[in-house]
Amino acid sequence: MILTVTPNPSLDRTYEVPSLHRGSVLRATGDRVDPGGKGVNVSRAVAAAGVLTTAVLPLGGVAGALIAELLGVQGVDVTAVTVAGQTRSHIALVEPDGTLTKINAPGPALTAEESALLLETVRTAAGRPDWIAACGSLPRGLPCDWYAALVTRGHEAGARVALDTSGPALTAALPARPDLVKPNAPELAQAVGRPLTTLGEAIRAAQELRSRGAGAVLASLGADGQLLVSAEGTFHGTAPVTAVRSDVGAGDASLAGFLTAGGTGPKALASALAHGAAAVRLPGSAMPTPQDLCPQEVRVTENPHPELRLSAPARP
Repeated sequence: MILTVTPNPSLDRTYEVPSLHRGSVLRATGDRVDPGGKGVNVSRAVAAAGVLTTAVLPLGGVAGALIAELLGVQGVDVTAVTVAGQTRSHIALVEPDGTLTKINAPGPALTAEESALLLETVRTAAGRPDWIAACGSLPRGLPCDWYAALVTRGHEAGARVALDTSGPALTAALPARPDLVKPNAPELAQAVGRPLTTLGEAIRAAQELRSRGAGAVLASLGADGQLLVSAEGTFHGTAPVTAVRSDVGAGDASLAGFLTAGGTGPKALASALAHGAAAVRLPGSAMPTPQDLCPQEVRVTENPHPELRLSAPARP
């Protein structure tokens, strides 16, 4: 079982538009409403893979109730922490070439009591999951070391903890020794405070995060694939994507693929790549099912060439 924690969930409304013009009336060619937030998406992808999952969420208002309802339909068990504020809503506009424009609301401010209850709920809901995936930005009211406390409680419950966040929340959590961190290239560059222009520089940055407490680093490099640096070695993989329909939630689908395949080694990396490639071919933040995957197209290499230049250099 995989338990996810999303401190700042959302209700995601996605509209497909022919083109984006400021100041004009846009007529959508397609639309959908999905429960959102990085950990929510991980749970949705895990459930789509046929694996048991529980999503721990602070929920408030009409949007919060709709998130719980939609997740239940998708086979995700929800453990809700009721909060006074209204759960946020996001709007995404997707153009035919895959260009994505997002409007993200800030979300409610959690009180000290709601923050403590959320942490305690993670501990009591955890039971004995294979993994706890703690994902996304921290809402207002939660200190930057909140994830560090969550990692500690997860380990006390006997679970491995994967962390997908960025900035101060990521760096503050590293001393708590999360078993896995999942930055994208800009987040990795930000965490080490220097630009990344080659695969070798990304590898050294991942090794630095491991020296600061991360058990393993799964880094999304955009068009350059994904990088895994762990005690088992250094692996790089790619999966071809010929047409991008929407990349909303693709990184979350990748994390789900990695965890459902055991959460370690090149086999899990290959699963992450297959899930991420499948997700971008789907509308909105739809999560892939096993029928959407093309594992035969994935390529994974051990000890990749460090001089390979990244197509999009990452800046801190």
